Amino acid sequence: MPANEDAITLKIAETIGGLIELWGFKRAMGRVWAVLYLAEGPLTAADLGEKLAMSAGAVSMTTNELVKWGVVKKSWAPGDRRDYFEPETSIWKMVSRVYRERELAQIRAAIEVFEEAQTELFVKKSRPGLWERVSILLQLAKLGETLLAAVLDGKKIDLAAIRAFTTARPE
Repeated sequence: MPANEDAITLKIAETIGGLIELWGFKRAMGRVWAVLYLAEGPLTAADLGEKLAMSAGAVSMTTNELVKWGVVKKSWAPGDRRDYFEPETSIWKMVSRVYRERELAQIRAAIEVFEEAQTELFVKKSRPGLWERVSILLQLAKLGETLLAAVLDGKKIDLAAIRAFTTARPE
């Protein structure tokens, strides 16, 4: 790869690393995936370490995490004992997996907590204002769950539900 292509690849890798870091992942994960995505073919751990100036241990830990998330897969070359790594090239497949396994699960856990809180507040006859505010949080979480599930399933989003939530005034 010509030197200017190496520089462009590293600049893109750094940018993707920063974006991935904002999403709660390690910067190195984004950098490694980007280098693999932009490469002409599978790369070894040594190739990745050299291109990204990472230690063998850091490359190993990072590729293992990426394999676990399903965004990188291991491959082999006949007659070669080294592992090669290839990227998942479907951006939507990667993003939707993270949203399903992380964000949607988190929203569903929040819904469960809000529902339990509402039940407890009702049984204990707590102040009505507190129950109503928890109810608003529950409505927002359910709206978020519905919207995210619709996006992930490729369905149309009903904007009426968003408008209704944003125009509702707490008492």
